[in-house]
Amino acid sequence: MMLNSTYSHPSVLTLSFGELSGVKYFYGTLVLICFVLILLFNCTVIMSIALHRSLHEAMYIFIVVLCINGLYGSVAFLPSLFVNLISKTQDISYTACLIQVFGLHTYGASEMTILAIMAFDRYVCICNPLRYNTIITLTIVFKLISAAWLISIVPVTILILLTFKLPLCGSLIQKAYCDNWSVVKLSCIDTTVNNIYGLFITVVLIGITLGLIFVSYLQILRVCLQSSKRFKAKAVQTCTPHLILLCHFALGAISDIILNRLTNFLNFELRTIISVQGFVIAPLLNPLIYGLKLREIRVRTGQIFYTKRTLRC
Repeated sequence: MMLNSTYSHPSVLTLSFGELSGVKYFYGTLVLICFVLILLFNCTVIMSIALHRSLHEAMYIFIVVLCINGLYGSVAFLPSLFVNLISKTQDISYTACLIQVFGLHTYGASEMTILAIMAFDRYVCICNPLRYNTIITLTIVFKLISAAWLISIVPVTILILLTFKLPLCGSLIQKAYCDNWSVVKLSCIDTTVNNIYGLFITVVLIGITLGLIFVSYLQILRVCLQSSKRFKAKAVQTCTPHLILLCHFALGAISDIILNRLTNFLNFELRTIISVQGFVIAPLLNPLIYGLKLREIRVRTGQIFYTKRTLRC
């Protein structure tokens, strides 16, 4: 009780950039360029799919949701990072810090859930092509999308509420951005409940999504081994973008979670770069890979820009 009466939430927290502060303007410029490119690429793919009714199918709707989630995560992360890089002090208000925690954690959880749903969609398309339109209806698509967001928002909201109740003794976050574990470590009291709950939802979310993805691709592989070369080639073309995004994001997320706990495993600057790239590369990769790999999106994107150029002429 004494702790609760003595300590409270600090009004301002300070982020740490380590030796990266010496070249912060260089990194600030890179962050700004990446943010502009993320907005451009993701909005282009979203517009290409939204403006052409022929692309209003389940697979393309999931790509739109993936791009929207990338924009959401980027807005929650990059503007704050840019401001802190070009400012003299790397301060962030306690409220803004928790808002960023909520944004980044819901973004990460949604990304994994959406990738799992897309794997299931590919499984149905390849393994049950004749029943695809009856199984993956628009109603089911929007129910799956709603579930993806609920699965992300509800547990993360509980996580934030548990963190908000903690009195904090310190104000220095050993990271370039706010995440839940970094805030919890500043607490003056026992955080066992926070640690157990945080570990539980992390393991459950990653375990279930990766498990669903693994089972889906196992079934896809089984069907491909029994099919013609043409069928295999089409399946590979359809699944490759998803597998690239999955491998990058899952490995990045797991690495960040591990490095958060093993603070002495790598030097601070390298850990910072690894943790930051997970929130920058994925939103850049999503529209680039799908925009370049899927012919339908390439064609529709080209039509948008070609039409605009023709109208100006």
